Order: sequence, then C-alpha cells, then structure tokens
Amino acid sequence: MFTRKNSRVTSPLMTVNKVRKPCFLLSVLISILVIFSNGVEAEIRTNKVTNIGAIIDVNSRIGKEEKTALEMAVQDFNDISTNHELSLHFRHPGGDPLQVAYAAEELIKEKKVKVIIGMDNWEEAALVANIGNQYQIPILSFATPAITPPLTTVRWPFLIRMASDGSEQMRCIAALAQCHNWRKVVVIYEDNAYGGESGNLALLSEALQEVGSEIDYRLVLPPFSLSTDPEDDVQHELIKLQKDTESRVFIVLQSSSPMLTCLFREAKNMGLVGRDTAWIVSNSVTSFLDSMNNSVISAMGGTLGIQTYYSSSSSYQRFEAQFRKIFRAEYLDEDNFLPGIQALRAYDSIGMVTRAIEKSGSDSTSPKMLLNSVWGSDFTGLTGEIHFKDGMLSQAPILRIVNVVGKKYKELDFWLPNFGFSKTLHPEEGKERCSNSNVCTNTGCLAGPVIWPGDLNGRNPKGWAMPSSAKPLRIVVPKRTSFDKFVTFQTGEALPEGFCIDVFNEVVERLNYSLPHEFFEHDGLYDDMIEGVYNKTYDAAIGDITILAERTKYVEFTQPYAESGLSMIVPLENEDSTWIFTKPFNLEMWIVSGAIFIYTMLIVWFLEHQSNPDFRGPWKFQIENALWFLSSSLFFSHSEKLYSNFTRIVVVAWLCVVFILTASYTANLTSMLTVQRMEPKFSEYKNYQINHLTVGCDDDSFVQNYLEKVLGFQTEKIKIIDHENDYPTEFERNNIAAAFLELPYEKVFLNKYCERYTSTEGTFRFGGFGFAFQKGSPIASDFSRVILRLSEKGTLTTLEERWFAPSPECSATVPHNNVESLSLRSFKGIYIVSATISTICFLLVLIPLVRNSRNHQEANEGNVTPSGKSVSSKGGGISKYSYNGDKTRIPRRASTFAQALDTDVWVSSRWERVSNSDNLENHEDSSQAEIEMP
Repeated sequence: MFTRKNSRVTSPLMTVNKVRKPCFLLSVLISILVIFSNGVEAEIRTNKVTNIGAIIDVNSRIGKEEKTALEMAVQDFNDISTNHELSLHFRHPGGDPLQVAYAAEELIKEKKVKVIIGMDNWEEAALVANIGNQYQIPILSFATPAITPPLTTVRWPFLIRMASDGSEQMRCIAALAQCHNWRKVVVIYEDNAYGGESGNLALLSEALQEVGSEIDYRLVLPPFSLSTDPEDDVQHELIKLQKDTESRVFIVLQSSSPMLTCLFREAKNMGLVGRDTAWIVSNSVTSFLDSMNNSVISAMGGTLGIQTYYSSSSSYQRFEAQFRKIFRAEYLDEDNFLPGIQALRAYDSIGMVTRAIEKSGSDSTSPKMLLNSVWGSDFTGLTGEIHFKDGMLSQAPILRIVNVVGKKYKELDFWLPNFGFSKTLHPEEGKERCSNSNVCTNTGCLAGPVIWPGDLNGRNPKGWAMPSSAKPLRIVVPKRTSFDKFVTFQTGEALPEGFCIDVFNEVVERLNYSLPHEFFEHDGLYDDMIEGVYNKTYDAAIGDITILAERTKYVEFTQPYAESGLSMIVPLENEDSTWIFTKPFNLEMWIVSGAIFIYTMLIVWFLEHQSNPDFRGPWKFQIENALWFLSSSLFFSHSEKLYSNFTRIVVVAWLCVVFILTASYTANLTSMLTVQRMEPKFSEYKNYQINHLTVGCDDDSFVQNYLEKVLGFQTEKIKIIDHENDYPTEFERNNIAAAFLELPYEKVFLNKYCERYTSTEGTFRFGGFGFAFQKGSPIASDFSRVILRLSEKGTLTTLEERWFAPSPECSATVPHNNVESLSLRSFKGIYIVSATISTICFLLVLIPLVRNSRNHQEANEGNVTPSGKSVSSKGGGISKYSYNGDKTRIPRRASTFAQALDTDVWVSSRWERVSNSDNLENHEDSSQAEIEMP
C-alpha cells in the first residue's frame, strides 16, 4: 500500500520539470533552424558574389573621386540586390604602366575579378587590355587615344573605352583661335615619358590648319614627379619661350595638378598671364579647377577652359548630395567636394556591369557574356546617353566653355558636335555662330562676355607680344631708295619721311590701340630687310616694298597701299613728216572714201550719159569727163552743166560729203602740223632683245632677276641705275635704250619728264607695295583693315596727289598732245546718206528704162518686113539713138537691152524721133535734146 501510495503522490518540483522540458526543446529547435537558415543564406549569397577590380591612382584628386563614386555605386547595388553582391578590389600601383599590368594580373589570379575598371591614361589602358586579352576579362577604361589606331577592336576585343577621342575638343579649340583671329599658338603639356600627347598634338595641328592657324611653339614640361626643382624648370622653359616666339596664345593640353599650379604661378610672375595674352586649358586640365585652392585660381584669371557637359538631372542631384557627404567625411584635406566627369563615368561603369549581370540572369556569369551585355548597353546615365560603337562611346560629347573669373569659373557657351558654338543645347538649325567651316567675326564667337587677362577695355586679346613703351615695335626702313619721294632719311634727321611713311602714320592714328615704335635705317637690298623681319631682328619693315610670292613665305604682308608692276620707259622721237598729209585719215577711211567717189562718178555718168553732151562720145572721153567733174567738185570748181534733176540731187549730196571731208581733213592736218608728234622707237621689249640693246633698272635685286629669268635679257645688257636723276643722263649718253621701272616709280618719273619719255602699254603686274610683319602678327591684319578704309575714303589718293603732283610742264589732261587719225566711224553716217541718195536716183532712172526697152523690143519683133527691116507700127521713122563720133550712125535694132548698152542705143518711146535724112548740121540740135523725165 505504501508503495502504491507513493506512486500516486506528485511533488511540485516534478511538475515544474515536466513543463520546462518541452519549452527547452522548442527553443533549441528554433535556434538550430535559425542557425541553419542563416548558414544557408550566407552560403547562397557567397555563391553569387562578383569581384570587380579597380586600378586607379587614389593619391590624385581624380582617383579620389573615382574611388568614392565606385564605392557608392557598389553600395547602391548591394543595398537593393537580394541575390547578388559586388565586391570591389582596389589597386593603385603609381604611375608605372608596368606595375599597372602586374596589378591587373594579380587581380585576375588572386581575386578572381570578372572585370577591371579604371586606367586614366591610354598607356596604362593598352597594357591592361593585353592582360584582358590573355585571360579574356573585360576591361573598362576611362581613357581613350586621341587618334584611334586602326583595328583597335580586333587587337583588343575585351577593351571597352568609357570615353570619346579628342577630335571634338581640338575642333573647339581651333574654332576659338579662328574667331579671335589668332594665327599662331603655343602648346604646353607635361611629358609623361610615353608620348601620350602626340595624338592630341596631331589633331590640334590639323584643326588649326583648317582655320588658317598653326602651332608656333611647343613647350614640353618635365614630369613633376621626376623634377627636383619644378619651379626652376618651368621658369627656364618660359624664358626660352619669350625669346623664341612672339605668340601669346597658350593651350595647355595636359598637366598634373601640381605642375599646373607651378606653371601659372611662374607665368603670372613673368607677365605671360596679362594684357593681350590668352590661355586655354583642355578638358583634363579643367577638371582640376574644382580641387585647386584660391591662390592658384586667382593666377589663372581670364583662362578659358573646356569641359565635358553633363546634365543636372534629378538622379545627378541625388548622386551629388550623397557624394559630397561621403567625400567630405573621407578627405578632410580637400577644399572642394563636387564630383567631376570622371566620377560620373566611374559610377556609370558600375551601372553597366550591374545591368549586364541582371540581363544574363544566371548564377554564373561568364566574362564573354558580361562583355556582350556591356557592348549592348543602351541607357541614360549620369554622363548622358551610353551606347558603344567600335569599342568606345558612340556619341560625341557636348562641351562647354568656362571662364575663370576671380576665385571661381563661370559658364560661357556650349560646343555642339557638327554645329559649333551655341547658347543653348537645342539651337535652331543654321543658326550656329562659329564652327570650323564658318568664318567668324573678329568680335568673337562666344555668347557670354569673356573676362580676359589684363585690362583690354572690351576688346579681344591680340595673342601676340604687343609693343609697349618699354619694348617698342622695331621697324626697319630703307636708308635710300631710287626715288626719294617714297621714303628717305634727310641729312641730320632721325625720322624718315616720304609717301610710305605718311601712309604708315595715317594707319597708326586709326588703330584702336597705341603702337609705340622706333625706326632703324637699312642700307642694303630689300630682301635683306625681309630676312631681318623673318629672323626676328626687326618686328616690321616699312617702305616701298613690293609684295612677291617668294617673300610671303617669310613675312606677313598687309594689303597693298599702292599698285605695283614693271613698266618699260622709252624716249620719245619726232615722227617722220614726209607722208604726214596722209595721216588725217586712216587707211580704212581712205579706201571707203575712194569707193564712194568712184560709185558717185558712175551714177553721175549714168544719169547724164544720154542727155549731156559732155558725157557722150568715145568711152575714154566719157570717163575723163566724169572723173574731172567729180574731182573738180572736191574743190567746188566744176563748170559742167547738168541736164538731169536726178543728177543734181546726187551732186548736192556728194558736195555735202565733200564739204565735211574737206573741213575735217584740213582741221586734223592743221593739228598734226601744229603739234609736234612724238612716238617711241620700240613699243615691245622683244625688239630690244633682238637688237641687243642695253636696258636699265634700279638696284632692287628682284627687278634684275625678273628681267633675266622672265623676260630673257642677258645679264651684260642690264645696267643698274642708282637714282632717278641718273636715268635721263643714261638715256642722253645712249648707255641705255629703255628703262624698266615699277608703276609707282613710273608715275613719278613721267610726271617730271613727260615731254621726253613715255611708257609702253604692256605692264608686268606684281602684288603692290605693302608693309611686312612677322608671320602670325595680328598687327598685319589690323593694318590691312585700316589701309582698305583709307583707300575707300580717298585718303591714299590725296596722299598720292600731294607727293606725286606733276611738274608744270606735264599736264595730266594732255600727256603728249598726239593727234589721232580720223576713222570711218566718224563719217559712217554721211557716207550712208550719200550712197543711199545716189542709189535711189539710179533706180528711178533704170527701172523705166528697162521697162520701155522691153516694150520697144516687143513692138519691133511684131513689125518685121520681108526684107528683114524693122519699121514702126505707125509707119513713121525710127528712133535716133546716140551720137558717138563725127559721123551719123544709123543703128540696127538691138536684140537685147545689154546689146543696146554696148552700142550706145538707148531706145525709148519718149525720146525725140528724128528722120533718117537728118544731116550733120542738125546733129547738134538733136544731140542736145533732153530726156523726157518721168
């Protein structure tokens, strides 16, 4: 019983133990499940990790921005991804490309990275691309060569370039040079020991040539990391630059931030960042502006910078806010916390990788699949539209031009690909202000006002070492010339004078800036003066300098201010007066006058032949009388009686012609006899060669060379004349037969000796007289513009009249008073009137005569007797025809009108009829019977 009772009794302790045991087991089970689930999840997530390698220089500002942006992009992806994780592995091997290659190989072998991102210069990217080819790993590079090598995609199939080439940027810089009329520029870049800027140099040189500019000087700075005294190196290079070139347009293509700081500080101290200088920095240099301290920014005041444009979208604003927060916290030594274009590209590169991973949709993404997915990228990132062509971004970047002002910079304008400068991103088509193919105005092409270095009073910098009071313009002037009125130094005077000097002074007064200058005498050839300007001994050459094609290779000429050419001067000789009486009329006039004379004579004979006894008889007698009648009418002394009214009309018209011809002939002959006629001995230079005559020229070498090489004169037949007063003496002594002078000299010479010499019509043209400046000098274009204004306003003509006024003996209105022969053109009208009147009168007589002759012939043919004799229808006598001798002639019937003319038989029903029995005594009365006129 006891035992059974004990078994039924339950103590409180036993009850508690029974309750706790199931709870404990449940908690243990839950813990095991949690631990197991976490382990499984961790195992799953570990299997979906993608390693990404990044090779950047974390010690540089750009490297710091790229590192921050990459970490932000990875973190943003990991936060939202539930089945994948990105792991970043950084390497920063320094500036040695070989170490970069080792770092890439290490990332691939040890970290098992699926893609490598980074490389800010092309040398590093090319080496890493070779590693990528070897291991078939995609390489995303932030750099691209300025000129893409051929077959790049075939050589590096795994290379993806997150950048565009430099062609668009170089075109933008060239357009800036064009629209500000900068003909020569200085290129500055820091040597990276691998020739990385050779491509950009080639692109810039080509773009500048398209707009008429060129690279005048290349300033190569040593690598900052290898220089023991960078400031001294920079100063030494800038001193060489000041000595070797006058160009003051500086284009900084590439430089590290420390070297850029040193460059501008030294340039500012040496006055190279000042008045009439211009500085342009490329995109890679402009990116440093955000990280530079205020003192460096102040030294860069007035600099123009090129930046790649990116939109300030809402996504960018969110990125910027987060970036500034992280960057400020991590890099306390930086002053500026805004992201640059490289940071945006770094963020977008991770975006491409993550899109490629999500697109593949598999647990294991192969490098080949990742590469193909990246090639097919087409989305809008922080840097804009992202899609690839031929291994790099297909869309050319939009650039913006900024101007450093004070301690910051402001945006001026946009540069749009295939368009040019624009105020907006969406300009109207055809409204571009300036591009490579458009001519820009000298007032500039940028929309916003530019603050240039120095105080320019609203004008653009000349980009040239402009003269100042301390360093005036050095001008070389010929000490003596063949003609003193152009330029000469008077004895005891330090300043030259003459026509050329007056033109120079007029131009200087109208420039919109001061031009301090000083003159230097030159006693030698003009080509030596050009050489002095070319080798920078002088800044300009002023005087009667002829613009020649050969000389333009060495100097910059202004617009010509005087016409130039080579003319031949010959002495005048008295014309032979033996046949001067034939000179009042030219040959054509004499021939036509003779023809009109003969024509009128024949008409008068025809009209007077039957009725006027003076025009009858033997042919010889008739011709003599007709000639005598017309000849005597020339002197109004004819005495023959005219029987026909038609003849009188013809003679009146002829007398009018005679009167006009006689008066004109007399007047012109009187002029020729009164005025002494002068003419050159030869008018063609070849005649002097054929006759082996000596010619003269001044002592300018190009004239002598032209006579020898172009015109073909022998050297021994060319005599050098030193001064204008020596030419008449040489002519008088027969030392020269002709002189070759340039047109301005010819004008001066003939204004003084017009009565004794003349010039031939043929002239060999040259470029004119101009002023010479150094190649690329903007002063030359300014002078040309003012010279054109002086020409348009007549100022140059006024100066010519002042200096080259003719002597009192030489009137500009009558050069030689030579009288010209009269031509047919002056008498064409009166000849036509006379010939027309004669012809009409002839026809009025001829037509009835022909008609009556035909009627009479028909009547005779109808009245033929058996004996063969013809009688009239009325049975009367036959017509009396004409009398041609001393005896009576009974003519036979003429069968035709032509036969009647040949036998002097003129048949007409209106003629007076006579009997066959008329004797010689009645002949006189019958022969004087007049023709009955219609």
